[in-house]
Amino acid sequence: MSAVTRNGTPGVATGTRLRLLLVEDDTADALLFEDLIAESEPDVEIIVARTLAEALRSLTRSLHCVIVDLSLPDASGLEVLRQVLKAAPDIAVLVLTGLADAHVGVAAVGAGAQDYLVKQDVDGPLLSRAIRYAIERKRADESERQLVEARILGRENARLERGLLPVPILDEPGIGHHARYRPGRDRALLGGDFYDTVQMADGTVHGVIGDVSGHGADEASLGVRLRMAWRTLVLAGHTGSPLLRTLDAVLCHERWSEEIFTTLCMFALAPDRRTVRVWRAGHPRPVLFTPDGVDPLPDEPCGPALGLLPGLDWPAGDVHLGDDWALMLYTDGLIEGYSGEGDGERLDLAGLLTLARAAHARAERGRALLDGLIGEAERRNGDVLSDDLALLLLTRGELS
Repeated sequence: MSAVTRNGTPGVATGTRLRLLLVEDDTADALLFEDLIAESEPDVEIIVARTLAEALRSLTRSLHCVIVDLSLPDASGLEVLRQVLKAAPDIAVLVLTGLADAHVGVAAVGAGAQDYLVKQDVDGPLLSRAIRYAIERKRADESERQLVEARILGRENARLERGLLPVPILDEPGIGHHARYRPGRDRALLGGDFYDTVQMADGTVHGVIGDVSGHGADEASLGVRLRMAWRTLVLAGHTGSPLLRTLDAVLCHERWSEEIFTTLCMFALAPDRRTVRVWRAGHPRPVLFTPDGVDPLPDEPCGPALGLLPGLDWPAGDVHLGDDWALMLYTDGLIEGYSGEGDGERLDLAGLLTLARAAHARAERGRALLDGLIGEAERRNGDVLSDDLALLLLTRGELS
């Protein structure tokens, strides 16, 4: 095995020296190919191996291309190519053949080589073009393979995430249920926000919306676990502060850092549909739409976010709804964007109430109401909202 270095202008587009492995047992042919390569590629390092064993020992990730004769002392035919490809699957391979066995070159391309050359037809420019073509084709093949793998993985992840989104347990024509959900992460279907709705046998409708601090995949996973734990507890007959204490314990056991917390708003809609009991754990105030207007629920009572002060009680507040109403819960991703006033102020609850009252005056209802609020919040922000975002809207009567 020998190495020959030629100096001059850069030989590859990246500006790095072109490094080739020439596998050729005929010394005269090897010298001829070195000279032909040097004609068009003055900055090149050529490593020459005379057997397959030498070639396999010389394969490194720094090589750009392997030029291999398929007739060697210790192996021949496509077996040479198969072993080279197995040892160096990420390196371009150019096969050399004779006039009598050009068909072997075609078979070699079918077996994984990037191209082949007939020795008797090779000159410097042709050899240079073939090497560069082989390198670029290998890059293109690798990019296509990675793209296919990414698409397959993306479809699998999408199916998984769609399966983790909630399907409300609600069977009552008189109650409208609308939700919007959008993660802040690019190309994701789940974020750290979560929501759910469950109707019990006695007619009580329980609902929750929550926001795990942070925006990554770990937060999304924790949000799913908390939502599933909440649903399980509700179906088991738990509610109120005891449920929240249990959910707080789940959070503390499942989180990876003591800095992780979760804000949450939970409600229990009475069977008569005229009153609702609300628990807030550091979460933004829900908004109530009635025929008379739009107002936030009272600021008190409100307890701390989950994960901050374990063992506390979370007080409840009762709200009279009337016959016609729409109750909207949301995460702070909706109100943390800019207000559009040019002063750097956030939209916050005051800005949301302005948008909601304008939408209410336009008689926007249900899905149109939620989509309109999100769209207007984004318009004022000057761009899409970057935080995870969830909205849950229950309606009854003329506001459905």
